[in-house]
Amino acid sequence: MTNQNCWEFKKCGREIDGANVDKYGVCPAADNVSADGFCGGKNGGRACVYIIGTLCDGICQVSLRNKEKKCEECEFHSQLKKEHPDEMNIFAYLDYVNKDKKKLSEK
Repeated sequence: MTNQNCWEFKKCGREIDGANVDKYGVCPAADNVSADGFCGGKNGGRACVYIIGTLCDGICQVSLRNKEKKCEECEFHSQLKKEHPDEMNIFAYLDYVNKDKKKLSEK
C-alpha cells in the first residue's frame, strides 16, 4: 500500500477529477493541501481520519466523534497505523499541518 491515498484504496471517486465528484463533490481529504505529504500521502489522502466531511462507505463523516468509530473499523486506517505508528495520531497530524504557521511565527 506504499503511499496509496484513501480515495485510491477505497475507490470512492471523490478525488479531484474523480468519477463521483459530480454526485458527491470533491472529498475534503483530496483537496486538503495543508496535509500534503503527511505519512507520504497527497494532500489529506493519508490523513482522512482527521478530516471532517469525508464520505466513507456512503456515509458523510461530519464530526470527529462519529469518524473515530468508523475509522477504527477501516482497513485503510488500520494499515496506516501499522505503517506509521508514531505519526498516526491527532497530535502528530496537527503538528504537521501547522508546521508552516510555526515557521512563520519563529521568524
